[in-house]
Amino acid sequence: MAILGYNSVVCELNEIMTDELKQVQDAADELSLAALLEGVLFVSSGPVSVNRLATTLQITPYRVEQVLQELTAVYETRGLRLQWTGDGVQLTTAPQANEVIERFLGLEMSSRLSQASLEVLAIVAYMQPVTRPQLDQVRGVNSDGALRTLLSKGLVQEMGRMETPGRPILYGTTADFLQHFGLTTLEELPPLAGDEEE
Repeated sequence: MAILGYNSVVCELNEIMTDELKQVQDAADELSLAALLEGVLFVSSGPVSVNRLATTLQITPYRVEQVLQELTAVYETRGLRLQWTGDGVQLTTAPQANEVIERFLGLEMSSRLSQASLEVLAIVAYMQPVTRPQLDQVRGVNSDGALRTLLSKGLVQEMGRMETPGRPILYGTTADFLQHFGLTTLEELPPLAGDEEE
């Protein structure tokens, strides 16, 4: 009888050790999964959809979202961030590192926007989609030069045409705009002064 008791204890210990080894292996798999996901995002040239990441990594979209949340938490104290753009996610640098990165890349002088460009950018951000005549009306002056500058810097893009006579071009902000200002979505824009009072 003592041998039977001993054998059952050994079997139980083996099961416990197997379960613990499996948990350690699962943790290692999660780590490698996070590293694989990070690598894919690092080499992508733009936002990647959760579904494409899931297909690439051969896991479920839900699991991709879990790992992305884990990476988001890890990046909180690092120089990287995950930026969501619509249904896609992209690995970017932290907004707090912009000044140092611009200095490193030699972009600090060329990246400044004029007051007119900042005004136009703010109007586009809050009113998009917006036409050039609407911009001119809000500002009270011609906005062609500032709009061209924003288009060339990739902060504003053509979003289509308005279905009215003359079919004016509609403008809106880009993913680069969100990244430059450290935003994930347009909803993160600060409220306008009139909106705060309501």
